Amino acid sequence: MPRRLAKDLASFADLAADYEADKDYRIVQVPRPESSTAVLAPHGGGIQAHTSDIARAIAGSEFGLYLFEGLLRAGNFTALRLRGDRFDEPGCLQMLQACDRVVSVHGLGSPGEVVLLSGRDLALRAAMAERLVAAGLTVEDAPARLSGSDPKHVCNRGRTGAGVLLEISMDLRRSVRRTALVRAVREALLGAAPGSSRGPAGVAP
Repeated sequence: MPRRLAKDLASFADLAADYEADKDYRIVQVPRPESSTAVLAPHGGGIQAHTSDIARAIAGSEFGLYLFEGLLRAGNFTALRLRGDRFDEPGCLQMLQACDRVVSVHGLGSPGEVVLLSGRDLALRAAMAERLVAAGLTVEDAPARLSGSDPKHVCNRGRTGAGVLLEISMDLRRSVRRTALVRAVREALLGAAPGSSRGPAGVAP
């Protein structure tokens, strides 16, 4: 029987019924019990290139990390990109139950080096936008069709029901300037001043 594609999957249970863990996809979970912040890449690995690397770098050693990574030789996006409002993997949701702040890192198909921000945590969004702009990056609010304002979106599944969705263009994900993005997001999470050198700025290879 042919396996369903991501557009036909209503939940993680559907995905897990058709695809095999540690063969077709991998889950990486690094909880930080001392932190109430989690950084996610639910479309990591081969699904949306470099989102795993960026999420790892933002999380650093301070914040919890969750990655869902596609491992297929081809077609990861079409097969495994479960929509954010349908991403309900039990381990992820359990981790988020202990978190007040959630940052979800996603890819964006737009040309140029651009970051779109959405999500229900307006204060954290504003802090990130300030620091991203100070770093010289192009930042826009996500249009409604891409917005992470849905309470069911994984970025809003923490304790407060409010998180931030970062959608990053491929040009920026591949650029050396993604280090500036990582630094700016970390500054917002750590409460550092814009342009601060606090925390690592690099992205894991």
